[in-house]
Amino acid sequence: MPFEIIRADITKLSVDAIVNAANASLLGGGGVDGAIHRAAGPALLAECRTLNGCLTGEAKITKGYQLPAKYVIHTVGPIWEGGEKGEAKLLKSCYVQSLNLAVAHKLESIAFPLISSGAYGYPKDQALQMAITVISDFLMHNDMMIYLVVYDQKAFVLSEKLFASVQAFIDLHYVEEHALFNQRRFEKIRSCVTESQHEYKPSRSLDDVMQELQETFSEHLLRLIDLKGKTDVETYKRANIDRRLFSKIRSDKYYKPSKNTVLSLAIALELNLDETKDILQKAGYALSRSSRFDVIIEYFINEGNYDIFEINETLFAFEKTTLGV
Repeated sequence: MPFEIIRADITKLSVDAIVNAANASLLGGGGVDGAIHRAAGPALLAECRTLNGCLTGEAKITKGYQLPAKYVIHTVGPIWEGGEKGEAKLLKSCYVQSLNLAVAHKLESIAFPLISSGAYGYPKDQALQMAITVISDFLMHNDMMIYLVVYDQKAFVLSEKLFASVQAFIDLHYVEEHALFNQRRFEKIRSCVTESQHEYKPSRSLDDVMQELQETFSEHLLRLIDLKGKTDVETYKRANIDRRLFSKIRSDKYYKPSKNTVLSLAIALELNLDETKDILQKAGYALSRSSRFDVIIEYFINEGNYDIFEINETLFAFEKTTLGV
């Protein structure tokens, strides 16, 4: 199952478990911790009193009581002291221990806040990178729906260098709406030229060309998976899509995927820009310079950066729909 960064109130999420960035006493506090205790009601505090606190980097689980979530996983993040006192190791442990508890209790969905990034002062960009690294590694070997909950846009900080680079690419390539008509005319002409070139590529026989023209999206995708030396599991996990969705695509040769799903699979297979346009065309879509979302995807493909979680960080920062899910 996939991973999604969302803006939400974690106390209102209907998931198997939410993670509480707690203090060592587990008896409530400010911020997310206090909000969770208030929403869960006094029974949560009563159970927490029986747990005898929690060490930094460790995690303990309780019932969710009046929360929509069935459980609350309490973990104590490190206080930032400059980064030289093992803060990174402790923060990583918070996520790992919480996920281990989720697996032990056979949970299918979990929502995390950005641990230690509030009053504990952990730099938000580093806290974000740690969360995404641990979660993405976990999902390569486990099936679980995982949310990283950001309360508002100000709480989310993308690398300034990456943000500036993407913004510069958008400024250079984004086509405003008034220029769309001319762009479409150009794209139509270019498409005709491209199709003509595809028909006469010396590296492919006429039979190969005709076969590719007749392929459905599903057939085209499965051929690319074999061509790229990927497995089905590796493909859908790297695409950040659900196994059940991938099964539908594989079993139904005429399945019509969303554009988001096609792009997610293109990223998973590390397709170049031409290959991405080809697979989009098989599903009836195209990249558009009048869409900031499309321009951001094109930026990452041009950079050869196929890390779907970093791409989703960027899409989220620019307030666009993320890939997969």
